[in-house]
Amino acid sequence: MSGSIYGKLFSISTWGESHGPGIGVVVDGCPAGLSMNEDIIQAYLNRRKPGQTPYSTPRKEGDRVSILSGVFEGFTTGTPISLIVYNENQRSSDYSEIAGYYRPGQADFTYDAKYGFRDYRGSGRASGRETIGRVAAGAIAKSILKELGVEVCAYTKAIGPISINYNNCSKDNILKNPFSMPDMNAAQEAEAYLIKKMEEEDSVGGLIECLITGLPAGIGEPVFEKLDAVLARGLMSIGAIKGVEIGDGFKVATYSGSENNDSLFYDEKLGIVKSSNHAGGILGGISDGSEIVLRAAVKPTPSIAKTQKTINKNNENIEINIKGRHDPIIVPRAVVVVEAMAAITLVDYLFQNMTSRMDRVKEFYKK
Repeated sequence: MSGSIYGKLFSISTWGESHGPGIGVVVDGCPAGLSMNEDIIQAYLNRRKPGQTPYSTPRKEGDRVSILSGVFEGFTTGTPISLIVYNENQRSSDYSEIAGYYRPGQADFTYDAKYGFRDYRGSGRASGRETIGRVAAGAIAKSILKELGVEVCAYTKAIGPISINYNNCSKDNILKNPFSMPDMNAAQEAEAYLIKKMEEEDSVGGLIECLITGLPAGIGEPVFEKLDAVLARGLMSIGAIKGVEIGDGFKVATYSGSENNDSLFYDEKLGIVKSSNHAGGILGGISDGSEIVLRAAVKPTPSIAKTQKTINKNNENIEINIKGRHDPIIVPRAVVVVEAMAAITLVDYLFQNMTSRMDRVKEFYKK
């Protein structure tokens, strides 16, 4: 299987299946001398692990990470960093029934169409547990960004039709409710809505918003490797995400040019700044120094107990009720995954940008 490696100078390679022995990632290109240990990585993994609220899968996994290489005496060595999380609570028997049919909304049919064979236990490589490797690598990327004064913060903007009110938002609230919403009132409304859908044996989707602050102007590659294009690619590679917006996103289709353009002006303290940020911090595929705004649409969990129609491998029309342990909503657990993919992309592009100007290359190497 190709397509499991992401990045150029700062790259990650994820591996493992939901019901195999473990899940892991190899991070290559991390500079030596970065303070790193398992506790730093674990803090991020704890934000996505299952079984922490009534609104996530009851599968109980500690998701404890082990560093196998690339870190010595609390610092990165500059060599590949290998990380592993062992699967401890698989119940593969829950999935034996689905070997003979295709679940709606899942990758069952497309994996069979491509490979002629699939690991049906918890979706195998297509499982949401694949994101463990991304989050572990993202913890390293965020540590690098912190050294550079760049912050990546994601949160739940909406669950179903329930959206946050920016006037009621506080960053401190994100980790204080089971939905990762900065608006506690919206979190309460979302809870009531989700409970209703769970009683109907259904699931819910939502929107994740990600803000990037402190990124200098000039990061990104023109034409095919635009910063917004690669950020969108990174987010769209997350299994449950079906759409990405940058800045005002699809709303700009309704604007006139005078409404959409962000006017520039010079401030003696701040330098060149914009009067608005409809572009979301990126112009011509290159960061403009203002806040980068990303949004990702997360689909409802496809595995639901409600009766659904599908076909089996004999092309017979059947009805199914999916068994097993599944999230009624995956948006809150996906928040840290969005953060991770954004951070990994930014570190890779910051490293690539170090060779974009001769004066800076000379400054780096001058004696």
